Amino acid sequence: MSSSSAARILAARSLSRAWAKAAAPHVRTLSALASSGDGGKGGNNRGAPASLLAVAAGALVAGSSLSADATTTCEEPKAEFRATRAATFRRADGDYARRKRVGDPFPLTPTHGGEAAGPRGIPSRAEQVRRLVANGTPDEPYDVLVIGGGATGAGVAFDAATRTDAAGRPALSVACIERGDFASETSSRSTKLIWAGIKYLASAAASFLSWGLFHSPVKTANDFYGEFRMVFQCHQERKYMLDKQRHLTNWVPIVCPFTEWNIWPPPFGHWLFSFFPMLAPAVFKFYDGLSQFTCPPSFVMGRKEARAKFPQLNEKEIKYCAVFYEGQHNDARTNLAIAMTAAERGADIANYVEMTEGIFDKDGMVVGVKALDRITGDTFEIYAKNVIFAGGPFTDALRQKETRSPEPVKSAVQGASGSHIVLPGYYAPNNMGLLDYNTSDGRFLFFLPWQGSVIVGTTDKKCDAETLPYPPEEEIRWMLKECEKYLSKDVKVRRSDVLSAWRGWRPLAADPHAPPGGQVSRDHVISKNPESGVTFIAGGKWTTWREMAQDVLDKVLGDGHPKCHTLDILLHGGEGYSESLSIQLIQKYGITDVVAEHLVRTYGGRAWEVLAHCKPTGKRWPRYGVPLATHYPYIEAEVRFACQEYACTVEDILSRRTRLAFLNSEAAMEALPRVADIMAEELGWSKKVKARQIRAAEDYLESYGGRIPIDDDLSIRLPTLQEAMDVFREIDADGSGFLDVQEIKEMAIRLGQPLPDDRVKSIFDSMDKNGDGKVNAEEFMEWFEAEETKAGIRSYFHRKTLQIFDEIDTDMSGYIDRRELADVTVRLGQEFSEKKIDEIFEEMDANGDGRIQLDEFVAWMDKETDDTGFRRMLSASLGLGGTGWLHDKQGGGAFLG
Repeated sequence: MSSSSAARILAARSLSRAWAKAAAPHVRTLSALASSGDGGKGGNNRGAPASLLAVAAGALVAGSSLSADATTTCEEPKAEFRATRAATFRRADGDYARRKRVGDPFPLTPTHGGEAAGPRGIPSRAEQVRRLVANGTPDEPYDVLVIGGGATGAGVAFDAATRTDAAGRPALSVACIERGDFASETSSRSTKLIWAGIKYLASAAASFLSWGLFHSPVKTANDFYGEFRMVFQCHQERKYMLDKQRHLTNWVPIVCPFTEWNIWPPPFGHWLFSFFPMLAPAVFKFYDGLSQFTCPPSFVMGRKEARAKFPQLNEKEIKYCAVFYEGQHNDARTNLAIAMTAAERGADIANYVEMTEGIFDKDGMVVGVKALDRITGDTFEIYAKNVIFAGGPFTDALRQKETRSPEPVKSAVQGASGSHIVLPGYYAPNNMGLLDYNTSDGRFLFFLPWQGSVIVGTTDKKCDAETLPYPPEEEIRWMLKECEKYLSKDVKVRRSDVLSAWRGWRPLAADPHAPPGGQVSRDHVISKNPESGVTFIAGGKWTTWREMAQDVLDKVLGDGHPKCHTLDILLHGGEGYSESLSIQLIQKYGITDVVAEHLVRTYGGRAWEVLAHCKPTGKRWPRYGVPLATHYPYIEAEVRFACQEYACTVEDILSRRTRLAFLNSEAAMEALPRVADIMAEELGWSKKVKARQIRAAEDYLESYGGRIPIDDDLSIRLPTLQEAMDVFREIDADGSGFLDVQEIKEMAIRLGQPLPDDRVKSIFDSMDKNGDGKVNAEEFMEWFEAEETKAGIRSYFHRKTLQIFDEIDTDMSGYIDRRELADVTVRLGQEFSEKKIDEIFEEMDANGDGRIQLDEFVAWMDKETDDTGFRRMLSASLGLGGTGWLHDKQGGGAFLG
């Protein structure tokens, strides 16, 4: 353990011990109020030691005196309960590593391991890199080089590799590089729909039927035509995916429930949509018609039928339901299938190869790129006649590399983040989703069954794109609150039911080389820089990946270009797929039907190759298919096959080759060690490389949301310097004016957390800057101001605030009601009148909706005034101030805020 980490260990539990002397005995009957440590088992414990002494400081600041005979009678928390968790992906300087626009938050160290063979008929990744080094020379450059391996970039490589000349031979030499894994950014973080744009159809109609039709009829008509054309193209591309790529896609019916016949304020801010409940059946039939009625037909359900098919719905408030269909897929798998098909058709394509800078000719035109193989550490050059950037929301960072000027390029892409949460499968039927078309802030919110769980999303917030999937806590809670609208009151929507959460960034693009006034678009934009010759494509949607690839290649290649053939080609796994394939797998290998169905829906005809790696379970049934995680269909053989399909890191497996991290971040953490073991066998990792891979995967997985909020989403007021000096004097038991090792050790014992001598020494050394064996006040204050120490204080108070909130919220509804507030006063030994309870409740309930949400509770705890005196009671039990501290200090003494 590092000294800075060890230095924080003594603080993690002190407050929970310290308040025992000052707080009234009745306060200590709540189990979470004075609980200590991690509060449970599981998760990453690397941050736990780092917070102990910081919270010791918090205890003293709160006014509680530490004494040798101080004891507590509080219950220890339940073993499985943790109220909050530290964001381990925070850098030491306090900034987020995820803020980096380009470059991994956890850079890869070259593994120098073995080489895994590629899938049948496809070169290995190592062979692909060798071809990139050998083929893209100044004398024989590639015809097309694509930078970016998401849905669009891989699609461009696939399209280019399948274009042929008159004799049927490949017409183009093609290369594609991706700095991370395929689909490691936006393309794996979608709502998993191949949808035709019902929302854009509605917004187009609202825009057309507006005053603009009278003021600017031509512009309004053109805008409507552009939006409608985009929706129509989405329908055609959706049809292609659902008809041609059946091994990767499925139809999902989506319920649109109506609780009233007239909606006001209306959706999209247009009066016409106030009648949407009456118009919906006709609208959805028109929507079907845009696909030439090739999709399953929309229909309506009465209240009873809706209750039978979607029992989670609140039948009492529903008038009827309209049901329409959209396509659904595993986005990361579809992306990989596109990339593997490009490789199979002759493209030299590799993940974890990064463009570091452009190669320019004497006229400043880009004729190639300098590249870094992030797996081996080798650098090389790739020359090409045409360079295409397909970087999604990170396109501007790539464009900066096509210029020699240090000045920032004119922005072409704005990011719009969309967060999603994953709930247990019991929140919805396994074959039917729901659409909230009129959320509290006017957004669409889908509620969809996917891979045995339920996805809820998405939000829409303009902000800079980031690499990690970290979702803001306020957006998680907003989605949970919106979920309650149509669900039965018997279905309690709980924060602890969030199994995973993530966000991605949609690219909203505008042409920087177009005349002024160009519009930001959700449709795709293709633009060529006349100074560098580089073309970029950005914008669009998952549904239109194939159309986007065709459009950009047609533009880059110019007149007389080879024709596109992608509409006629099955993607990776399509050959050998049939509706009865799962039965064949079960009959041959004795795997469960759930595993068989998963393998077929993921790998199509390639499922046979996966099962070739399958090992016996040692059971009578299932005979084959050793599981990676309990209650999930993923098996160990998939890890071995993924190494053939260019998986390079443990995180690749957990996030994209399987979707375990997206479905359940804690289950992914449990499966991580076994995945690392298998990959080490397949790729020849040393123990050192394997350990680095495990650490990097742990850090990445911590950036997913989950049952336990990341404590960085709450804020606190840190102790003042005077308060810190109170801590110093408390630890300085002999009053000598300095601290020694023995005093640190005794403090740990007094806090009920004895530490081994080497740990105490490590803590002491981190304080003793001049190494003289004594820690004076100046050294202590320097240590106290360190980010690591402050992080310990934050972590403790976040955890305690959430614990006390959950203690009061006995029905686990995610909010506190009047009954629960009255109950907790009794548990605290107080007898308040109903009037007093109402007064306290109204003080907490900031928005007046009759429910106290977590953010309201935190804000209330932060108040400096305490008219009812109830906050003082609770803050004393938390150790945040109160009985011992608030009587003596001004300003309330609260740390929250």
